[in-house]
Amino acid sequence: MRVAILLFAVGVWWVQWWADLPSPVMLRGGIGALLVVALASAMGARRLPAGARRVLVCVLALGVGVAWAVWRAELRLAEELPMAWEGRDLAVAGVVVELPQRIDGGVRFVFTVERADAVTKEEGAEDGEAVAVPRHIQLGWYRGKEPGRDAADVPASMPDIQPGERWRFVVRLKRPHGFANPQGFDYEAWLLQHGVRATGYVRAGSAQRLEVRAGGAMEWVHELRGRIRDRFLAALPDAPYAGMLVALAVGDQNAIRAEQWEVFRRTGITHLVAISGMHLSFVATLAGLFTAWAWRRLPGLALRVPVRKAAAVGALVVGAGYALLAGMGIPVMRAAIMLGVVAGALLLGRELAPSRILALALLGVLLVDPWAVLAPGFWLSFGAVAVILVVLSGRFGLRAQAWTKLWREAVVLQLAITLAMAPALLVLFQSFSVVSPLANAFAIPLVNFLITPLALAATVFPVDALLSLAHWATAWMMRGVEWLAASDLALWRQAAPPPLLAALSVGAAGVMLLPRGAPGKLVAMVVLACLLVWQPVRPAEGEFALTVLDVGNGLAVHVRTATHDLLYDTGPAYGATADAGERAVLPYLTGVGVARLDMLMLSHDDEDHTGGARSVLAGLPVDRLFATDGDPAIAGSPVPAESCRAGEAWTWDGVAFEVLHPLDPKATVRRDNDASCVLRVAAAGGAALLVGDIGVRAEAALVDRLGDALASEIVVVAHHGSRSSSAPAFVDTTMAQAALFSVGYRNVYRHPHPAVWARWSEVGARNWRTDSQGALRATVTAAGVEVEAERQRASRYWHGR
Repeated sequence: MRVAILLFAVGVWWVQWWADLPSPVMLRGGIGALLVVALASAMGARRLPAGARRVLVCVLALGVGVAWAVWRAELRLAEELPMAWEGRDLAVAGVVVELPQRIDGGVRFVFTVERADAVTKEEGAEDGEAVAVPRHIQLGWYRGKEPGRDAADVPASMPDIQPGERWRFVVRLKRPHGFANPQGFDYEAWLLQHGVRATGYVRAGSAQRLEVRAGGAMEWVHELRGRIRDRFLAALPDAPYAGMLVALAVGDQNAIRAEQWEVFRRTGITHLVAISGMHLSFVATLAGLFTAWAWRRLPGLALRVPVRKAAAVGALVVGAGYALLAGMGIPVMRAAIMLGVVAGALLLGRELAPSRILALALLGVLLVDPWAVLAPGFWLSFGAVAVILVVLSGRFGLRAQAWTKLWREAVVLQLAITLAMAPALLVLFQSFSVVSPLANAFAIPLVNFLITPLALAATVFPVDALLSLAHWATAWMMRGVEWLAASDLALWRQAAPPPLLAALSVGAAGVMLLPRGAPGKLVAMVVLACLLVWQPVRPAEGEFALTVLDVGNGLAVHVRTATHDLLYDTGPAYGATADAGERAVLPYLTGVGVARLDMLMLSHDDEDHTGGARSVLAGLPVDRLFATDGDPAIAGSPVPAESCRAGEAWTWDGVAFEVLHPLDPKATVRRDNDASCVLRVAAAGGAALLVGDIGVRAEAALVDRLGDALASEIVVVAHHGSRSSSAPAFVDTTMAQAALFSVGYRNVYRHPHPAVWARWSEVGARNWRTDSQGALRATVTAAGVEVEAERQRASRYWHGR
């Protein structure tokens, strides 16, 4: 059974790598073939050799996993927003579900649509035309000014939105879309997993709360979660770690500060603030012990129902309740299913091996959510539990014979988890914590036995003193954790390893967990050493690679040579607390193995080019910085800024870099696009031209001064393809083979302008754009220039749907 479940999981996982799903005819044919094979196997089971039967079972399990994942994907993708209704006003009525999340200047929530109608702009009223929209959409309701919103329409405060409430909104929707960068977060996959098939925002002045509430069980649970969260935050208004207590109680991590997440990552204790199997198991164990204690004191009941079964029921009921309160994430779902399997076995009087319980939990999670394999929490949760089962199975010869020996088991367990999970963490996050065993050694007991019980007690008993005590204990714990996180050696970072090396490293970590004397440990150590020293292939001497990142309607370009790295612009800010540097640039740079930037060049001081600068400067050492004098994006920078000036030139690894513009930075008006720093990168195989946001005047000056010296095979098109740039003379002079447009999906400026797009095409350049193709990577070698797009390189069946 365990092998069959694993193969079922492999089939589900394999489908998530497909670029396209099979047609409905092929799907039905495949399911029919599986049924025929299953029937034939059952009828001839006794005649087949045992080995042949095992092979058939394995093939069937793999096929069923593939069929299940494809069928579920087809059902979910069938619910889509027609492209014709993107960006148009729709009146939707429905129910707020799950727990609304407070964001900068507003609130974000999932909305179940019960009815959608078109809106006639001229009259501002419904025209009665019903529109088919996805059942579940994600909406943002912003207090700040939005495109198309009059200042008078901006609400003074946001209403209190609660789960289960019925509302009517006028909204503008778009199909699921996210950035596509190497090693980046796949937001479209996240939306698919959560069943959200469109996103959008509430139009100003359109909200109307309806009197009738949904009244469903889950809505009541989410409303309870919201009330608990609000009570916690109100009781601890200025407490720095209040968000951690909310996360431990109801699973809402939105109130945890960004700098605290970095501390958790550097110390490897993120799992302690994301409700997981450890928390649920602890709560269920306490409930089971209390039930057993109470049951023994009721002889009449104990004679009818054994104490062991009563304890199992008590643990299951309380554990399931906590899982619902926690939001039922993947680790919690896994633990809840495992708890249900154990309780069921106890009630039926059967003994199940721990590995069988884990396999059944795996099957249950994938039956409910086949897209769980896309989430890092899936791999970390099941991987950590598997390691714990191996370590505690007696393979190390450890027994909890005395309390004095428990700490040895805890140390061995933490070291084993750190070793075994390091390859997975490098694949998923390109880093792992070196100090994780030490941080967990004192954080786990405090969180499990003191902080979490106090937080849960405060959910039942509205006593502020409980929260104050829990916060005091959390603050005391965080002093030690933050001290460990401050060390430069706390976090090991490196590029994401290739799939083959990652798979070999996972196997090697497993070998290292085997008992003493087991063969292959020396080879396993060599494989793990290779993992830690592996670095991605860089361009050869005299060659370079240029990557235009997908950051929305902004710009961030990474240029690599054999031993040097330059970042040209850092993308836009996405609000008061998020920017492209944190969300896109740093994950990409870490993923490709950049530990230090030789140069950061900010073309000019527009926010869509410098919005991520603070995050980049805080996240990576920078040797040299070019920026506009007085740019607030570099305030407090540890690196002194230099002005970008024409004539600045240098050579890295046989590749020539030259600044072509401006001639005099101080002669231009601040925030003038024509002051953009223009950089040309040239090698034997071709050249690339990065021009920032220069307009037609600066372009004309460059053509007059440099003429044919501007010729470049690759041009990162000025001002995102605005018609204020890319004049015909400039386009003709560059003679580009590839024109790269950095633009945002359905951006309000409608970049790139059709005339500009056509102008580059007419001179023979192939046009590329980040909004539909993702990050664009151009390589310049002795053989010439080659460009590839991330959405083509790593295409998935949900992209664009």
